[in-house]
Amino acid sequence: MYDKEPHIEIRGCDREAWRGYEAVAKELLTNGEGKGRLVLVIECYPGVRVTEIVEGLKPFLNPVKVVMAEQAAKKASQIDAMIGRFLTDDRVFGYMAPFGVEDFYDPDLVQQLRQDIESVSKGTVIVIGTGAAFITKGDLLVYADMARWEIQQRYRSGEFGNWLADNQAEDMLRKYKRGFFIEWRAADRFKRTVLPQADYYLDTNAKDDPKLLTKDALFHGFRQTVSRPFRLVPYFDPGVWGGQWLESKIGLEPREHPYAWGFDGVPEENSLYLTYGSIRVEIPSINLVFFEPKRLLGERVYARFGAEFPIRFDFLDTIRGGSLSLQVHPVTDYIQKTFGMAYTQDESYYILDAAPGAAVCLGLRENINPDAMMADLERAQQGGFSFPAEQYVNRFAAKKHDHFLIPAGTVHCSETNCMVLEISATPYIFTFKLWDWDRLGLDGRPRPIHLEHGRRNIQWNCTTEMVQRELVNAIVQVGEGDGWVEERTGLHELQFIETRRHWFAAVTPHHTNGGVQMLNLVEGEEAIVESPTGAFEPFVVRYAETFIVPAAAGEYTIRPSERCAGQTLGTIKAFVR
Repeated sequence: MYDKEPHIEIRGCDREAWRGYEAVAKELLTNGEGKGRLVLVIECYPGVRVTEIVEGLKPFLNPVKVVMAEQAAKKASQIDAMIGRFLTDDRVFGYMAPFGVEDFYDPDLVQQLRQDIESVSKGTVIVIGTGAAFITKGDLLVYADMARWEIQQRYRSGEFGNWLADNQAEDMLRKYKRGFFIEWRAADRFKRTVLPQADYYLDTNAKDDPKLLTKDALFHGFRQTVSRPFRLVPYFDPGVWGGQWLESKIGLEPREHPYAWGFDGVPEENSLYLTYGSIRVEIPSINLVFFEPKRLLGERVYARFGAEFPIRFDFLDTIRGGSLSLQVHPVTDYIQKTFGMAYTQDESYYILDAAPGAAVCLGLRENINPDAMMADLERAQQGGFSFPAEQYVNRFAAKKHDHFLIPAGTVHCSETNCMVLEISATPYIFTFKLWDWDRLGLDGRPRPIHLEHGRRNIQWNCTTEMVQRELVNAIVQVGEGDGWVEERTGLHELQFIETRRHWFAAVTPHHTNGGVQMLNLVEGEEAIVESPTGAFEPFVVRYAETFIVPAAAGEYTIRPSERCAGQTLGTIKAFVR
C-alpha cells in the first residue's frame, strides 16, 4: 500500500531532539545557563505562528523583554512601492524579486530596537520574527521553520496573510503569488545564510507541538539522507477536474471535491520527515537542496542549476473526472524576460493508468489559422460561446504506459479518464490557460485565463505530423540484460530531462552517473532498491511511489520484492542529460 507518511530514521542524534514547549525551553535555558543576560533570537520563516511561540515559551523562560522584529519594518506604503513592479497586477504571475529580508527593514527603527535590547542588563530577552537575526546576533539563535504546504493551508484558512501585509482575506492566488515571487525568495536567501550559524532548529508545522533539534543534528540528518534513496512527504489537493483514482488507490480520505493533484516529487513544495528516536521532525525538503546540493544533485547538475532541484514528479487525476484546462507553457526566452526564471516548465504526461475513453490533447491540427483560433478563444472568454477545441487541437487516445512529451509552447491538456504521472522541469506555476471548458474554480470564480501570454508562446508549427513523429510514444529500447529491458521514452530533444523506463523481473543495475535521479514504480506492487556495496540499507518502494536517488548514492540495483517474485515490474526514471 502506498505510504503516505514516509520517514527517514536518523542515527546517532537521539539525544539532540526535544518536543513540546516545556522541553524546548528547558534545553534553551540549559544552554544559556550562567549568563546574567540571555538574548534569545528566534528567526522565523514567514508564516510561523510567532505569538504561539512566545506564549509557549513565556511560562518557562520568564523573559524580561520580548522584541518583535517586525516593529522595525518599513511602512506598508514603502514596501508596496518597493515590490510593486515585481508583484504586478496579475492575479497569478509576478516577477522573481531580488530582495533580501533586510530590504524590508527601516535602518533607523532597527537601530532603535538594537538600543532597546542593549538597554537590558539582566534576564532573558526574546527577539523573534522574520528578520530577528538581522536585528541582533544574540547569545542563542533558533531557526523556526515550516513546510511550504503548511503555509498554503494557513493562507487558505484566512489565519495568515503575507508577511508584512494585512491581507488575510485576500484572494488565495494573490497571496500565493506574493509568497512565491517575493517573500519566499527573500526568506530562502536569508535562511541559507542564517541556518548554518544557528544553534537550534525549530519545527513549527503542527500547532502547539514544536520539535527542537540542535543544528548539528539537523545537518547530520541532511548528510544521512543524501547518502541513500528517499521519499518526500506527499500531499493531495482537490480541483474542479478531480478524479477518483487517487482517493481509491492511495487510500485518501473522501473530500467534498475530488482530488485532482498529488504532489510527491516537488522538493520546493514537499517536506521530509526525519525521525530522531521517538521524535519526528518535519522540514521543507528544499532545505536539503540548499545545504547538501553537491551530494544530492551532483557536481554537474549543481554547476548548471545551482542549489535548485530541476525535476519534479506529480499526479494529475481525471479518472471519472473532468478535463484539465487547455493550456500552454512559456518558452525559455519568454519566461526569462517576463518572469525572471532561468528555465521553463517543459513537461510530459506519463499515463500511469487509464479508463475507457481516456485521451490527451496535444499540439495543433495541420493548416489551422492562428488568427481564427485566437479569435475563437477570445470570443469564448467573453462568454456565450464554447471554444471548438476539436477544430484546432489534436486528440490522441491514451492507454496505460503511454508517454506524451510536451515541450514548451505546445498546446495540451489531459482529458477525462487519465491518471497522469507528470514528469517535468521544476518551474510549476507558469501555466497559461487558454480555455477552461466553461467552468468556475472551487472558489466560485472563473479560473484565470492568459490569452495574451498564450498567444506569444504557442508554437504554431507543432502540428499533427510532428506531434505523432516526435511527441507520442517516442520509445526506443537502449539496453537489456538477464531479466530486464531498458527503454528511452523521452523527453524531447528540446527538453533537458531524459527519461528511461525499465521492465524487470530480476535484479536490474542502475547508476546515478554523478547526477540526481527521480523514479516512480509504475508497474508492480513492490520493489527493493539496494546498494551492491552495502552503502545504504535496502529501500522498499511501492506502486506509484516517487523516490529520489541522490547523486552520491552511485551504483544501485532494483529488483522485485519476494511477494512479486516471477512478475515483471516497471520503473520510470528521470535525470538531467
